[in-house]
Amino acid sequence: MESLQIPYRAVVVGATGGLGAAFMQHLEQDPNCEQVIGLGRHSDPPVDLLDESSIERAAAWLREQAAEWDLILDATGILTIDGQGPEKRLRDLDPAVMARAFAINAIGPALLFKHLAPLLPRNRKGVLATLSARVGSIEDNHLGGWVSYRASKAALNQIVRTTALELRFSHRQAVVVALQPGTCATRLSEPYRSRAPEVLSPEYATGRLLDVLDRLDAEQSGSFHDFEGQRLPF
Repeated sequence: MESLQIPYRAVVVGATGGLGAAFMQHLEQDPNCEQVIGLGRHSDPPVDLLDESSIERAAAWLREQAAEWDLILDATGILTIDGQGPEKRLRDLDPAVMARAFAINAIGPALLFKHLAPLLPRNRKGVLATLSARVGSIEDNHLGGWVSYRASKAALNQIVRTTALELRFSHRQAVVVALQPGTCATRLSEPYRSRAPEVLSPEYATGRLLDVLDRLDAEQSGSFHDFEGQRLPF
């Protein structure tokens, strides 16, 4: 990346997932990236989206490593829950499954933002980005179904917008955005790829997303973009 301070420091949460690992690979190979830390349930320190104290401890540990982090990427998310895929109809709704979707796809990232956003630089560009999904767009919903996943990602998009509005006062050059990586060849999408018009490799999608982030500035903070750079409706 060229638009961040050089050298820059980066954090990837969900670093062992298909997209998180691909982000890590790109950042480790970027000569402008001085340090990249991957966090997840099995990292040291561990990060569990269902345990706020683990996120708080990880944030404190990161601050011990460096006062500021230029790029913070949330590559977490869940689609199939306890063997149950997305609902096709309202009658398929399971409140426990829906609650877990919100816990991981919306509440968890909100807690990441709560504890990690203060690590962004205050006087230069910093990026806080999370992986959303096109099906989380309310305006773009023309098919219905997938209620829990759609609603949890729509909630995530609102969290992104709200975080961006708050940070504009304390971190004036911060870029807080939701990203749509497309359908990628990862474990999350494996049962649902057959209907996708295009399946991308994680390496390609994450490379394109980093290029998109490189082009954004504070004026686009609080927005939603796909891997081609197109701004998507919330």
